[in-house]
Amino acid sequence: MFYIDNDFNVDYYSIPYRKELCMRTVQMILDDKLIALVDRTVKRLRTTRSAFTRAALLEAINRLNVDHLEKKHRQGYKIHPVNKKNSA
Repeated sequence: MFYIDNDFNVDYYSIPYRKELCMRTVQMILDDKLIALVDRTVKRLRTTRSAFTRAALLEAINRLNVDHLEKKHRQGYKIHPVNKKNSA
């Protein structure tokens, strides 16, 4: 969900960023096609490159964390399978 709030910077996927938080400038090298795609996307969403990138990075990190936890969960069930007779 995309929203704009006066107390928050414009953001993507409802991840709030308080204006008073200290942010640093980083430089990234991206190819022209990706920049064009990002620019079209942020225009359509009425946000900024920075807000879009922050949300995309957080989403990627969260997805990696969930994938890691799911992998550990699967490994745990392989080591300790659930006995169907006792699970009911």
